[in-house]
Amino acid sequence: MSSVHGKVAVVTGAASGIGRALAFELARRGARLALSDVDELGLAETADRAKALGAEVHTARVDVGDRAAVLAHAETVAAHFGVVHQVYNNAGIAGGGTVLDSDWEVYDRVLRVNLLGVLHGSKAFLPHLIASGDGHVVNVSSLNGYLAQPSLSAYCTSKFGVRGFTETLRGEMLAAGHPVQVSVVHPGGVKTDIATNTLREAEARGIEVTDEQRAHVRTYNEKLLRMPAEQAARIVVDGVEAGRPRILVGTDAKLVDLLVRLFPRRYPQWLVRLEQRATGGR
Repeated sequence: MSSVHGKVAVVTGAASGIGRALAFELARRGARLALSDVDELGLAETADRAKALGAEVHTARVDVGDRAAVLAHAETVAAHFGVVHQVYNNAGIAGGGTVLDSDWEVYDRVLRVNLLGVLHGSKAFLPHLIASGDGHVVNVSSLNGYLAQPSLSAYCTSKFGVRGFTETLRGEMLAAGHPVQVSVVHPGGVKTDIATNTLREAEARGIEVTDEQRAHVRTYNEKLLRMPAEQAARIVVDGVEAGRPRILVGTDAKLVDLLVRLFPRRYPQWLVRLEQRATGGR
């Protein structure tokens, strides 16, 4: 077991959801925090509440899809604290649509944040983690990092990519003997605004949102996204302290992992039927 107490932990996407909950959980356990997000108001609220828990907090507005911005952020954080021990590459967005119907812009936007954001954060901070002598990369994938779901093409592509990248990085750190642990996180249904925010962003961009899409998001929020973000954060940090390379968050994530392993050919058929039943055939 390796405590996070006193460690400098970088958390992306810290303005809400799992990222915010991770900031609070790390603060409670005595970590020093470097928090970032594109939502400056939400980030400021997270920072204030983390400080109230006794944490030293550094904040910055960072778009994880902007490579130069992430590289600059890594140097700023290292200069501010003198060392960086952990990076939680958590920032992510949803992205629905079938392969046939999705515009290229959907793939560009989702992959830029969910996949390239993880690559940027990992590579930018990796030299500092190695130099710390006790580093840890924590990349947040999803249940959809091993379960391919219809109509979530861009999202599944990004989260499968996070898993593959993270497992590759773990092997490289082991082969090189670098003092850096690497973990991939697969959350199941966690209560966040990720699905709802997708609709809001679409409306803000002038994209028409149909009643069918709204109903689909309501179904996800009510039936699938059930675990409190605070509980998810505790599971993640427990897994980090235990040095687990693979952290499954929630009973649903564990059951689906088993299902996919046991029935790799049949699960897509079952999944389609379950989704049709849950959404009334939509």
